[in-house]
Amino acid sequence: MSAAGHRVAAVHEFRGMSATEHYFSVPLDHAAPGKEAITVFGREIVSLEHEDREQLPWLLYLQGGPGGQGPRVSSLSGWMAEAAKTFRIFLLDQRGTGLSTPATRQTLPLRGDAAAQASYLTHFRADSIVRDAELIREALVGGRWSTFGQSYGGFCTLTYLSLAPEGLERCLVTGGLGPLDGDADRVYRATYGRMAARNAEYFARYPEDRATLNRIMTHLRDTPEETPERLPDGRVATPGLVQMLGQYLGGNARLDQLHHAFEQAFVPTPAGPALSDAFLALLQGQVSRLANPLYAAMHESIYAQGAATAWSAWRMLEEFPAFHPDSPDPLLTGEMVYPWYFEDDPALRPLEQVAELLAFKDDWPDLYDPERLGENTVPVAAAVYTHDVYVDAALSLETAARVRGLRVWETDQFHHDGISDDGAGIFARLLGMTEPAGA
Repeated sequence: MSAAGHRVAAVHEFRGMSATEHYFSVPLDHAAPGKEAITVFGREIVSLEHEDREQLPWLLYLQGGPGGQGPRVSSLSGWMAEAAKTFRIFLLDQRGTGLSTPATRQTLPLRGDAAAQASYLTHFRADSIVRDAELIREALVGGRWSTFGQSYGGFCTLTYLSLAPEGLERCLVTGGLGPLDGDADRVYRATYGRMAARNAEYFARYPEDRATLNRIMTHLRDTPEETPERLPDGRVATPGLVQMLGQYLGGNARLDQLHHAFEQAFVPTPAGPALSDAFLALLQGQVSRLANPLYAAMHESIYAQGAATAWSAWRMLEEFPAFHPDSPDPLLTGEMVYPWYFEDDPALRPLEQVAELLAFKDDWPDLYDPERLGENTVPVAAAVYTHDVYVDAALSLETAARVRGLRVWETDQFHHDGISDDGAGIFARLLGMTEPAGA
């Protein structure tokens, strides 16, 4: 593996912390290091309370996603405030996101046609992200570093432990133990089941919202085609888009925010009741992939090893008709990505053919090495959320049992966004679980 070119762009100090901007040049294809290179960006965060920051160990934060950039922070709070007591924190923009050679509807056409763009994106999965991290570690740290992976960041952690455990001091994971093998269908069967239970919990708490959701669906179906309800970006509001508000169900506090959205769904107008601008703006904020198109384009590929996913979530919908938008009482969906998103979302429309090619790619390389994970010696601690609707707890525990030495804290006190609720407490607990006995 060749070394990464490295430069420091700027250093800023504010609100009790130092933020250093790092840029690295890494191979697009790590199997061909002498060919094309891309840029990967990361921001080093250090508390100014430390007099000698050079002595602090490093912590790599692996962001959820796929397709999410590293956090942009203006002060130390939550898990980061806790971590900054002990570590220099490295917030990575995973390749294709943020300042790391972004891959979007604007930039991808530079690659050529849909086939060329799809081929390019095959280098944007966890295996490439981990190899980027290793080059960065060698250039920046020298020795080993620790990792903290949230959601998809946990998937990347498992890949890191499979490909380059020698670079790792310890690993912390929250809501991110994905299955090591099997196809995407088993993931979405579990996800639909969890989402059905979460829908039931939500509508039991807010029964009036069941009637409101049905009213919204009926309103959208009955609105004349010549005067449809439209989102701020101009597209027609549809029942399927409204169902995507189920993404709120992945969190504790966000569940109640969904209720506040339904509260203001309708307003009176001269032409009769209409969906409010506030509701339509909120809906667009949930369904648009303008800022993170890789989430949709690459989503099912995170489960692909040796076979095509073939739009797994869309196919599995047949087994769960209650989630169909035409069902009598349609349920809210969650992280599922459907092919019609690429017809509907202006940010995704240019990637429709690209997404189709990725969905039917049938020779994805493996992301994990179960044998190596079974012999793991790196201390690993993971929070598994019992009712997680995005990363199924049963599948997570199955994975945990296959990683030697991995310690699990299973809890029903948090949902997928646990670190938003009590990031400091969760981080501290997991960190303590990786300490040697008696430390």
